[in-house]
Amino acid sequence: MAVKLRLMRMGKKKQPTYRLVAADGRSPRDGRFIEIFGTYDPRAEPSVIKVDNDKAVAWLQKGAQPTERVQTLLKISGAWEQFKPGAGGAPAPAAPAATS
Repeated sequence: MAVKLRLMRMGKKKQPTYRLVAADGRSPRDGRFIEIFGTYDPRAEPSVIKVDNDKAVAWLQKGAQPTERVQTLLKISGAWEQFKPGAGGAPAPAAPAATS
């Protein structure tokens, strides 16, 4: 099962708010999800982003793949930096060897 971290649309017509969820990649956008780990309100001025960084980092460490928008929101909230190597996250990928 490929887990994706993505947005789930909520709210009324023309007044969207979003939940940040961990969901099976095969399930529909607003369908079944595994866990909610945050919310995003793009209509507020400035936008309101609430993320449980501990849950987000835990999902990233388990191999969940964020969508582009969720990755941007995680960078804003600071969860992406917690996940990065050197901050207790996953190990750094090996750099390719330079040839001379």
